[in-house]
Amino acid sequence: MAKYQLAQVNIGILRAPLDSPQIADFVANLEPVNALAEKAPGFVWRLIGDGDDATSVHGFEDEGPGLIINMSVWTSIEALSDFAFNGEHLAIMRRRREFFEKMDRAYAALWWVPAGTRPTVHDAESKVAHVRTDGPTPAAFTLAKPFPGPGGAPVRRVTETCPAG
Repeated sequence: MAKYQLAQVNIGILRAPLDSPQIADFVANLEPVNALAEKAPGFVWRLIGDGDDATSVHGFEDEGPGLIINMSVWTSIEALSDFAFNGEHLAIMRRRREFFEKMDRAYAALWWVPAGTRPTVHDAESKVAHVRTDGPTPAAFTLAKPFPGPGGAPVRRVTETCPAG
């Protein structure tokens, strides 16, 4: 078993409330995409709030209202990127601008955690803040500029970027 796993967080500010027709397709796809993630090779854990998703989880209070958090743990950067840039997840991600405001600063971070660790929202807030202030480093990084886990083998740089970017 690997000693470290990859935690990831990304945040978004919804263009409308969760019950709005404007983002109904996004809400309708939450459950199916989350189910695909859970079945994906390399998936370990995902943040879940009151329902079967994380839309009720609060954090990143400085970002303002309408913010939602996606946080998960994967066995590797490759496993995460294979899921993120393929299939139904990619299809809904391509529509990101329909559902989310454009963010002018970093909205995602990745970091290595000891196997079995479940990161907190506070952890995620500090990692996104780190990427915003210091850029990608071994402490917190991005898919575009990854760092290997402690004592780990080199990782491949993911050349795909958010299609809604």
